[in-house]
Amino acid sequence: MKNFIITLVFAFVTQAFYAQGAFDKFDGQDDVTSVIVNKKMFDLMSKVKADGSDKETQQYINLIKKLDYLKVFTTKNPKIEADMKAAADKYIKTAGLEELMRVNDSGKNVRIMVKSGASDTQIKELLMFVDGAKNDETVLLSLTGNFDLNEISVLTDKMQLPGGSDLKKASKGKK
Repeated sequence: MKNFIITLVFAFVTQAFYAQGAFDKFDGQDDVTSVIVNKKMFDLMSKVKADGSDKETQQYINLIKKLDYLKVFTTKNPKIEADMKAAADKYIKTAGLEELMRVNDSGKNVRIMVKSGASDTQIKELLMFVDGAKNDETVLLSLTGNFDLNEISVLTDKMQLPGGSDLKKASKGKK
């Protein structure tokens, strides 16, 4: 019984760290643009004085208090695009993510996967992969925390994230 408990704890701890490390190999690569924001930065961002009359800014501050990690990787390099797709596919299979939305528009494929929280709209992890069409960028976005899917459009507007318009469509479609 003791071995079973140790194995179970190890499996959960490994899973939590795998999410952070699964895409780290893209950070610092040539031809890859990376944006990585951790919990400490979200905490600092939430302490910024905001005009109380601006409802959207207040929603943004409330959301970033709930976020742990944001990683965004973009590239136009075909070899790296294929590597990103393989890494995303492997992660989706092992992390227990479920498909929220899939769009194929003019050769651009968008997949949005989530790990749900306590309710239908509560999200622990969101993974978006945009397979770029001919000259578009491929985007891999990973967002972790404990947030409501309906709050995502505020984040994409304020942070101007690559693929943000696709995320905005998903958050409106899930209400």
